[in-house]
Amino acid sequence: MIGWLVHVIEAGGALIIFMGAVWAFARFATTGLRRRSLIGEFNKIRLSLGRFLVLGLEFQLAGDVLRTAVAPSFTEIGQLAAIAAIRTILNYFLTREIAQERAEIGHDQKEPVPLAATS
Repeated sequence: MIGWLVHVIEAGGALIIFMGAVWAFARFATTGLRRRSLIGEFNKIRLSLGRFLVLGLEFQLAGDVLRTAVAPSFTEIGQLAAIAAIRTILNYFLTREIAQERAEIGHDQKEPVPLAATS
């Protein structure tokens, strides 16, 4: 039963990551077709994709934690611990990058637009 639940949770995480990638690609493609300022929109798309990745990795990590409940050997527990550590590190850096990106977007929106010099 737990093995089945692990597969469902991990499939949910994979589906979240896949949906985020499809959404980000579609958003990027439509923004590019409209020929708008791509830099500001690109950062927003990256921020949203990062959120999907973080959520998907959280589901993957939950599957790993659940899997440790049925791991019969120390070797399997060690492998699961290594996988969980890698996913946790990825999650940490993604979350940090999202926070930096969000702060940068907020700073850019508050910064006044310089007037063009006339002469």
